[in-house]
Amino acid sequence: MTDVVDSDELLRRIQRARACAAQEARAWRERNTAGDGGSAREAEVRTLAYEVVVRVLDEILRPGAHAAES
Repeated sequence: MTDVVDSDELLRRIQRARACAAQEARAWRERNTAGDGGSAREAEVRTLAYEVVVRVLDEILRPGAHAAES
C-alpha cells in the first residue's frame, strides 16, 4: 500500500471502481426481478448498496452532479 500514484492514475482507478459498482448494481437489480422473497430482499439491499457506492464515486468525479436530485 505504499505505491505512489499520480492524479491521472487515481482518476482511472476511481472510474474503474464506479463502472464496476454500476455493473454490480445492474446485475443485482436483474436478480431482484427473478428471485423469491428472501433472495429478492437480499438483491434489493445489495442493489441499493451498489447504487450508493456509484453515487459517492460520482460525487468524487463530478462534484455537485446529484445536488439537484436531493
